[in-house]
Amino acid sequence: MGSLGVPELIIIFVVALIVFGPKKLPELGKSLGKGLAEFRRASNELKSTIEEEVRAIEAEPPTRHSSEPEHESESKSEPEPEAKLDSKTHSETNLDAH
Repeated sequence: MGSLGVPELIIIFVVALIVFGPKKLPELGKSLGKGLAEFRRASNELKSTIEEEVRAIEAEPPTRHSSEPEHESESKSEPEPEAKLDSKTHSETNLDAH
């Protein structure tokens, strides 16, 4: 779908003139212009806000989140000695019972 050319705009203007009449047409044009200007202003404000947020995020130094895994050497640890003592005591208890 291409852009509107001069002939298409003239046809739209003539149809609007017939439908709304010569008294209402300037009023409609004025309100349409205000609506388009407000939309343009709002979209520019949204665009600038998004750009500011992106710049702020890019300016922050990278931080390590708690959800990231630790180094492999830190995450693999040997069982505590108390657990080994408990298992020995339990096996010794089983031997004594037999």
